[in-house]
This record gives sequence, C-alpha cells and structure tokens, in this order.
Amino acid sequence: MHNWSKYNDGEFMKKSKTIIKAELLKKLRRRGNWGNSHTAFDDLPRGFPKDLRGSVKEIADELAKEGLLLDKPTGYGRHVSLNPQRKAEIDRIIEEALD
Repeated sequence: MHNWSKYNDGEFMKKSKTIIKAELLKKLRRRGNWGNSHTAFDDLPRGFPKDLRGSVKEIADELAKEGLLLDKPTGYGRHVSLNPQRKAEIDRIIEEALD
C-alpha cells in the first residue's frame, strides 16, 4: 500500500485521486478480483487511511462508470471486480501512477 504520509502538502491533493485510483486497482489485481471473482464494494476502503475512505468509494464509483470495474448486484450488497477486457489499461494506470 502507498506511503500516504509523504504527501503532506498541496501536492497530496493534486496526486491523491490518481494514487487512490491506482492503489484501488492494484489491490483488486493483487487479490485476483477479475470478472466473476468479485469483492464487496463496502470493503474497498479497507487498508486506506480513515480520512480517505469516503474518497475511495467515490473513486470506485467513477471506475465503475468508466468500465474499469464491473458491478455485480447481489442479495447481500453491491460487489465489484476488475474488467478483464480492460486489463491492459488497468495495468497501465497502476504502472504510471505507482512506479
């Protein structure tokens, strides 16, 4: 997971959305949540600082609208997974933001 403490000035606000997006995609990729292997939407903020958890859910909604995350409504809540058809784009986003 990203070292959030190194962005303690205005640079954080500028880069935070891109970094959160990449960290979220990386987390799902690491867990193998592609296609039919989904995870609970409400669990996505776990591992992020508490003050960023609302932003994580907003960014996850944006990723779903962009088609990078697939929504799977279930009887026990919303679940999401990475879109395997967008794998190259997901990998690129992660590499550009975190490497």
